[in-house]
Amino acid sequence: MNMSNKEIAKYLLEAESNRTDIKRITLDKSPNLTVEEAYLIQEELVNMKLEQGHSIIGPKMGLTSRAKMVQMNVEEPIYGYIFNNMVIQDGAEISLSDYIHPKVEAEIAFILGKDIEGPGITGAQVLAATDYVCGALEIIDSRYENFNFTLPDVIADNASSSRVVLGNRIRKPEELELDLVGTVLKINGVMKDLGAGAAVLGHPANSVAMLANMLHRKGEKLKAGQVILTGGITGAVQLSYGDHVTAKLDGLGEVSFSVGE
Repeated sequence: MNMSNKEIAKYLLEAESNRTDIKRITLDKSPNLTVEEAYLIQEELVNMKLEQGHSIIGPKMGLTSRAKMVQMNVEEPIYGYIFNNMVIQDGAEISLSDYIHPKVEAEIAFILGKDIEGPGITGAQVLAATDYVCGALEIIDSRYENFNFTLPDVIADNASSSRVVLGNRIRKPEELELDLVGTVLKINGVMKDLGAGAAVLGHPANSVAMLANMLHRKGEKLKAGQVILTGGITGAVQLSYGDHVTAKLDGLGEVSFSVGE
């Protein structure tokens, strides 16, 4: 049973709005879905969110660790979009009932000072175009049952985008060696994972460069003022009611939130 891109996007959006999980779309809705088609569904989904009055804060990268790329058998990461209604204040409490099966990972966010347009963009060019960096906690929440999906499924589902908490401490990128930024993710004071900026494609700026080059293929660019999530330094950890989550990033301070009902 093949549905149109718009119908699949509507199906995914309803799952997100109703906080109900669905079977992955490659199971029966579109068994032969390609990566290219999945990005077209994502575009429909993004347009629907824009029509609802939401605005894009910036794109995000996913599958940026070598381990995840091997696991999903991909040559490059994937991207999705973060909207204004997805931003949570540092230290705030979220409601578990707003999600299906949320997980959290620690990241570095880039705030651009200039547009970046591919092709052939390098990490050095990204750093020159970046005004600030800050720590971030990304909450991902796949709309699929048991977080079970293929690569096209997750792309169509806006790369599992759900919420983001941005740290209050911003730094100029030249003030830090971003590949060496040690990061510890704790839940209720217990360390769940740790890593360094190099876990993200060797350097988080490489993630932004790759994103600019991927967007160029469809005639788009990264824009000044956008906030870009570069991908998880840590793995994604399941969230539960009562959790207090903190990420401590060297030179970028702490980012935190807690989980209520």
